[in-house]
Amino acid sequence: MEGKLWRVIIWVALCVFLGAMGKSAKAEDAIRYACSAQIYEALEEERGDIFTQETDIKLDVHVCSSASALNWLMHDFADVAATAWRIWGVHKDYGYWETPFGIDPLAVIVGKKNPVADLTNEEVQGIFSGHIRNWKEVGGPDEPIMVVVPAKNTGAYHNFFRRFMLAPRKPLIYDLMGFKSTNVIKVVRHFPWSISFISQGIARRWDVKILKIDGLHPLDLTYPYCQVYSFVTRGKPKGPVKSNGLRNWVSKQ
Repeated sequence: MEGKLWRVIIWVALCVFLGAMGKSAKAEDAIRYACSAQIYEALEEERGDIFTQETDIKLDVHVCSSASALNWLMHDFADVAATAWRIWGVHKDYGYWETPFGIDPLAVIVGKKNPVADLTNEEVQGIFSGHIRNWKEVGGPDEPIMVVVPAKNTGAYHNFFRRFMLAPRKPLIYDLMGFKSTNVIKVVRHFPWSISFISQGIARRWDVKILKIDGLHPLDLTYPYCQVYSFVTRGKPKGPVKSNGLRNWVSKQ
């Protein structure tokens, strides 16, 4: 139920935000939309087609990392970017406007056959910093751990490092890096002793196991490892919808 409600809220925000942007656009025009792969796959691809059918506004969608989405916006290849990476003060100084529209927990994922169901934060740090290399060290079988991470320019990588690898910051030590954040799902599904992380909005749709961290599941209200999804535009969004209205969809970070 929580996952369905989350998708509905973000879908409404998407329609309201992009619909407002398209108020002055002609039917044959398109909104150039650079979207984080996490956000795109969590919302499901077909929703863009539904948006066009209901609003008569075309979306020219480019799926990429959060950092690339911002670059597309800054180089005028996009009218709006959807990112899992909060913009920096320098972006705001240059007039870029951030409208948060959703919060999604970061899920630590393993293969379905892995008997490990719960890790502590210290164990997660140990695995992803290279200090824990075998599942038997955390109560699992005597199998080597294969660490998989998304590319460094993705929101998932940035948010995991910021949320999980607490001070003193430990570098991420990995065996395999995926080009897109969502590629890690495919690796974890096919390599039973691998471990990675991704948006729970994506992970719950695939045949992988979502671990509890310190006894908390990503859908628990007190789960602390979350990432904020935002629309970014050059200046304030135009039209009848103002950014403060969309902020009401989002709990405080």
